[in-house]
Amino acid sequence: MSDDLKNANQNGVWVSELNLRSDVRPTLHAAEPIRFYDTTLRDGEQTVGVVLDPQQKLEIARRLDGLGISRIEAGFPRVSADDTEAFRLILAANLKAEIWGFARCAKADIEELIRLGVQSSVLEIPASDIKLRAYGLTREEAIRRATDAVSLARKSGIRVAFFAVDGSRAALDFLRTLYQAARDAGAEEAVVVDTIGACGPEAVEFLVGQVREWLGKDVPVHFHGHNDFGLATACAIAAVRAGATWIQGTINGMGERAGNGDLGEIALALKCIYNVPVALDLSKIREVSEFVRQTARYDLEPWKPVVGENLFCRESGAVASQFHIPEAIEPFSAEIVQARRRIVLGKKSGLDSIALKSKELGLEIPEAQRAAVLAAVKSKGIEKRGLVSDTEFGQIVRGIRKS
Repeated sequence: MSDDLKNANQNGVWVSELNLRSDVRPTLHAAEPIRFYDTTLRDGEQTVGVVLDPQQKLEIARRLDGLGISRIEAGFPRVSADDTEAFRLILAANLKAEIWGFARCAKADIEELIRLGVQSSVLEIPASDIKLRAYGLTREEAIRRATDAVSLARKSGIRVAFFAVDGSRAALDFLRTLYQAARDAGAEEAVVVDTIGACGPEAVEFLVGQVREWLGKDVPVHFHGHNDFGLATACAIAAVRAGATWIQGTINGMGERAGNGDLGEIALALKCIYNVPVALDLSKIREVSEFVRQTARYDLEPWKPVVGENLFCRESGAVASQFHIPEAIEPFSAEIVQARRRIVLGKKSGLDSIALKSKELGLEIPEAQRAAVLAAVKSKGIEKRGLVSDTEFGQIVRGIRKS
């Protein structure tokens, strides 16, 4: 076993040693921890049916700050009075994270940033011919608007990360010209944008590498991906491999359509599978996930990676028999994300499930009665088409004792 894998095992990570083989994948190195730019309050709020008021956005921002998010996109202040008010509240909260704005390459948008005293902002312009046609813009007009907006922002002391919308479907020659024009106008950072999740990981790695080559290695590159094909996490990893140092995304992968890259998933994969340091406190990710979910009022799949409620629950009797050996049934320790491991009961339970649950609840079940208790638990689970609660289990045990 390699030293890296031994260290991982000691740290509660039990992934395949194949991940470390150079003939399986190129080694992924990061000189500094990968940092995260959270856009839950802007792109995340675009989730269908989600509306966050200014106070809710402030409370989410505070939790993002506690999570260790390096940059929080506080919103798109030109869009509405609510967004403007939320921005003011977050700016005044004196958080450790940098507070960033979002704006189109339009004078009125920049002026709103200036009025609010925003110091850093993403500036966006369409880059693909598809999007340019949709907005009624020519390539020349896009370049002119981008350079004018970046110049105005920089003259006003606003740090700019240039955001080429739908860049993953843009013609490479035009995309290069657009990024270089924005850099020459004063943009200090660049965002590679897969607006509709149209790239596979290999394409993202290529495109991030191209942008770094076009702009120079000293220009920080972000990756902003969407999850339409379920590849947002894989694409973010590929972007890091190509040299991206910032990953943009949201809590729980909130966003339009299939959502954005999920920052918790990406951070966990980088840390546990690739041994890449991340600037994010994974011990708080489930708490923040739940707060955002409840505030925005939506449900999550219980099997969702990192934050799903089923991840450390075991119903199967075959798995319950291995419950005392976490590495046999889990790829990483529940402690990493501060989750609780537990046995639940139902149709698929076994005798070991009964023993573990009775010990947890302090119930004595004579060995001769355990099979009867298990049969009753299975029957109840089938009847309910679900799990047997602790209360129902206690009733089953007491009933069999009496009989």
